[in-house]
Amino acid sequence: MPAIVLIGAQWGDEGKGKATDLLGSRVDYVVKFNGGNNAGHTVVVGDEKYALHLLPSGILTPGVTPVIANGVVVDIEVLFDELEALNSRGVDVSKLRVSANAHVITSYHRTLDKVTERFLGKRQIGTTGRGIGPSYADKINRVGIRIQDIFDENILRQKVEGALDQKNHLLVKVYNRRAITVDEVVEELLSYADRLRPMVADTSLLLNDAIVGGKTVLFEGGQATMLDVDHGTYPFVTSSNATSGGAVTGSGVAPNKIDRVIAVVKAYTTRVGAGPFPTELFDDSGEFLRAKGFEFGTTTGRPRRTGWYDAPIARYTARINGVTDFVLTKLDVLTGLTTIPVCVAYDIEGRRVEEVPVSQTDFHHAKPIYEEFPGWSEDITGVREFSELPKNAQDYVLAIETMSGSRVSAIGVGPGRDAIVVRHDLLD
Repeated sequence: MPAIVLIGAQWGDEGKGKATDLLGSRVDYVVKFNGGNNAGHTVVVGDEKYALHLLPSGILTPGVTPVIANGVVVDIEVLFDELEALNSRGVDVSKLRVSANAHVITSYHRTLDKVTERFLGKRQIGTTGRGIGPSYADKINRVGIRIQDIFDENILRQKVEGALDQKNHLLVKVYNRRAITVDEVVEELLSYADRLRPMVADTSLLLNDAIVGGKTVLFEGGQATMLDVDHGTYPFVTSSNATSGGAVTGSGVAPNKIDRVIAVVKAYTTRVGAGPFPTELFDDSGEFLRAKGFEFGTTTGRPRRTGWYDAPIARYTARINGVTDFVLTKLDVLTGLTTIPVCVAYDIEGRRVEEVPVSQTDFHHAKPIYEEFPGWSEDITGVREFSELPKNAQDYVLAIETMSGSRVSAIGVGPGRDAIVVRHDLLD
């Protein structure tokens, strides 16, 4: 049975929850391997809508073991808030496992994130202010707090003291904020120990044993490829590796264990926060996509920037992730448009460029070169077979497939759990 990586192909918010849900009961483990509560999945189950931020969306599927792996940064207060909210709605959350090596987001990380972003002024990155970046910075600087530290008060206190030695100088002398005491941080983190302990495990061992034992493991990436700290539109990126390679380092599972890489891509493009976006729309078309697609952040509520489909970005995603299958979402949002432009290349200072440029300066100045496709007016939300889609919708999907570097195996045609057209088995 396979180990599958599921990632976003654009700048996030592509609808990865729908792809996870499509695999449903065929998956035994769903693993969150990067990021924190700075991104969200919205999953619709019947008449119920669930907004998940830190938890993997597989927690909504009965029988699945959800795992928060070592590559994630965990705000423990948010973790328990989400668990309690799901529990109150009758969702079984007892199978959740959390890596002992995952790093913890503390109160000082959240404070630093907010004040630093304000301090940047016009150079703001557009973070969510939830402490993700500062927590990852501490991890790399080797002054981070890990989940396992919460169970040893002496070690926890030593690590918090070491982290706050520098941070309090910064808060007081640069940002004119009050110092944070060691006691308040330690006391807060220790208060979670008893509730947290039963969930904590060596998740690398757990997942490797599962794969060897013939179980199907799905690695679910937060954020998306173009927000990857190494391969995205740096510095307007997240603080972790949201690509398929991140699933390996973020979980402790070897690369030769990965069988498939599924990339979720919207039938148009959106992003939240600052940074380059060649196909961004500032006209009525952009408002049409935002309103009809309900393009507002699951975590922040911020309106998303909207634009047409960008084929060079899809090709880039296919290349660096080794994409075996695309899941195309929100095709129904395009219903009613007379023509649908697709970016097929860029104009950079008079040069036609077919691929995403390595230079961020070039990418900032890239202007989309469009090819237009005829639209359709028929309602497609009830369609479940590709052949039943309007001819123009079929042609649009096939054109995107040709341009994007891998097969389009499934197509989202509505917000409902079953509103999907399957062309190829994602596990075959």
